[in-house]
Amino acid sequence: MKKREVQASVKDERLVKKRRDQMIKGAVTLFIQKGFHRTTTREIAKASGFSIGTLYEYIRTKEDVLYLVCDSIYDQVAERLQKGLDTKQGTLESLKQGIADYFKVVDEMQDEVLVMYQEVKALTKDALPYVLKKEIEMVGMFEHVITLCVENGELDLPEGKIKMIAHNIFVQGQMWAFRRWSLQKMYSIDEYIQLQTNLLFQGIKDSNKVSEKA
Repeated sequence: MKKREVQASVKDERLVKKRRDQMIKGAVTLFIQKGFHRTTTREIAKASGFSIGTLYEYIRTKEDVLYLVCDSIYDQVAERLQKGLDTKQGTLESLKQGIADYFKVVDEMQDEVLVMYQEVKALTKDALPYVLKKEIEMVGMFEHVITLCVENGELDLPEGKIKMIAHNIFVQGQMWAFRRWSLQKMYSIDEYIQLQTNLLFQGIKDSNKVSEKA
């Protein structure tokens, strides 16, 4: 699935990247405050530090801005996840560390993650599949590490459970952002990581006991 091209009338690629980075930063703040649909392109231009005319030199529609925002956020999360997730060892400790690192990325980028969670549904039909594919690829990173743990004898799980656990980890990380109004009044990020990790592995343990009895 190819990356969706956002047309710009400016040909200087470095300038396009610079202006779009400014645009993304300004748009995230506005989308958090007002939501995508209630935010105007004029407001995005002002928050980005340039005129509405300049804005349209780098995008064509407001939907282009949302696509750039979502694409950038997924890229940042994926890049940091790749750096922190050990995809070679296949040990429980490496899996736990990968979960902790991912949750901390979400903590540091919680505004961006919240925008991604709330507004991705507003993407155009040609952009949505590409963006969602990136999320599936990140879930796949956890799936790979869990599979290695199974192959190394660290875990005993069928394929269906491996996939479900990988999805659960990804959603539990996102939950720190989209339920922050409640969770962050009760827990620090380290406490949240510890609790969620304990619940995850207790669930795996209990599931295996049920399978053995069956």
